[in-house]
Amino acid sequence: MTSGKGGVGKTTTSASLACGLAKAGKKTAVIDFDVGLRNLDLIMGCERRVVYDFVNVVHGEASIKQALIKDKRFENLYVLAASQTRDKDALTTEGVEKVLKDLADDGFDFIVCDSPAGIEKGAFLAMYFADRAVVVVNPEVSSVRDSDRILGLLASKTKRAENGERVKEHLLLTRYSPERVEKGDMLSIADVEEILGLKVIGVIPESPEVLQSSNSGVPVILDDASNAGMAYVDAVARILGEDKPLRFVTVEKKGFFSKMFGG
Repeated sequence: MTSGKGGVGKTTTSASLACGLAKAGKKTAVIDFDVGLRNLDLIMGCERRVVYDFVNVVHGEASIKQALIKDKRFENLYVLAASQTRDKDALTTEGVEKVLKDLADDGFDFIVCDSPAGIEKGAFLAMYFADRAVVVVNPEVSSVRDSDRILGLLASKTKRAENGERVKEHLLLTRYSPERVEKGDMLSIADVEEILGLKVIGVIPESPEVLQSSNSGVPVILDDASNAGMAYVDAVARILGEDKPLRFVTVEKKGFFSKMFGG
């Protein structure tokens, strides 16, 4: 999970997609690469259970089994928290590679790497070993422009690129508002797809439930009544190869009675 700009919803997306993959029966680990800040464990609701973190494992101070936190909702979902006290240089390429290999050897189907924003070391290491990348973008010019830079790095600075291969790239739009698109205040899905040359794998509507879910430690995908939650469910299905139409991307037209009575 990567983006050029901060605050676009990467950690929210990492948590929701990891839960969705686990719910679909996939053994899933989600790793927080944002050394020094650490938010993933809060959104996953396991912050009080962090004893060892990603940096401890990289430096051989704990085993991967000691550091993985088993999610209480899904048997096959595990969280590896970032360190809050170390700096960003605490991660090493060799250490990260070993952690990812150990998880793969342990039978994990998906390892979700929650990258910090931008292009510093944690972000580089999160994308370096990736097979697939979900680029999280807000439909605004600055976010799209920064994501274009990230796509350039995915094509040139990853292990796959070094081997003459490509990371499979997906685009995920967050905080999408059809009303604002219609007014011309926000880029449309077609605009973003055209600028970045990628198709969307999910469009998450602007929704107050996202913040509420983050604050309560329950990823929004688990909120069955939320449009954002349902949009994340659809995105997981598409990642797993299903063909799903996009929802919540057009302005709802008001009927005669709601116009009359202000509904």
